[in-house]
Amino acid sequence: MITYKKLNKVKAISFDLDDTLYNNMPYITAAEKSLSAYLSAHYPLVANLQSAHWFEIKSAIVKSNPNIANDVSELRRQSLAKAFAQNGMHASEINEAVENSFSHFYSQRSNFVVPNEVKEVLEQLSKRVPITAITNGNVDCQAIGIAPYFTYILQANSEFAMKPHSSMFDHTARALNLNAANILHVGDHVDKDVKGAINAGYQAAWLAVDRRMDLKREKLSVLPHIQLDALHELLQLVS
Repeated sequence: MITYKKLNKVKAISFDLDDTLYNNMPYITAAEKSLSAYLSAHYPLVANLQSAHWFEIKSAIVKSNPNIANDVSELRRQSLAKAFAQNGMHASEINEAVENSFSHFYSQRSNFVVPNEVKEVLEQLSKRVPITAITNGNVDCQAIGIAPYFTYILQANSEFAMKPHSSMFDHTARALNLNAANILHVGDHVDKDVKGAINAGYQAAWLAVDRRMDLKREKLSVLPHIQLDALHELLQLVS
């Protein structure tokens, strides 16, 4: 652990999820491949769409409704719907096709279990202070085995903007009825997590499990309070 700034008493801990508690990219990559196979098998009219075309569809949706970029699940649903419509699917079939396809993707996106050593630390922490999740993603915390440890789970959506916006941080502090200065946010992204948390009045801990942790390699604009070497070091900070 490296300390850059003195910590206030930690009365609660909020966590980013993807790339903080587990390396997310392999699961997203596998889910995207599985969705492609599913579409080929069940909805071949969109099977040959290239990634560039999907990107164009998504970009057009966000351009017409910028707020939807905060809700990755709804953006995927609308992208599927637009792709089906553009490629000749009858309007009466689109809703069912979208829900079938999204459900398949979502089940695959959350088709893993967080390592036992991570769950053990979360369990110990949850017995000492409230712990919460603040995530821009949409992983199913129940499916991956961590939901029982969290007092509160907040995922970005049309109501709560993605980090680094303060919306989710502010809402979580209110829900916990705590001063933001006594909440420690743990995350991998130096802008979305570290800067976002500090701008919201939180304390920030940097922890990334998807890459070598070296602040010199990051596009850093503000130092975290602490840099963790491992998740279990958080146990030293709460009694």
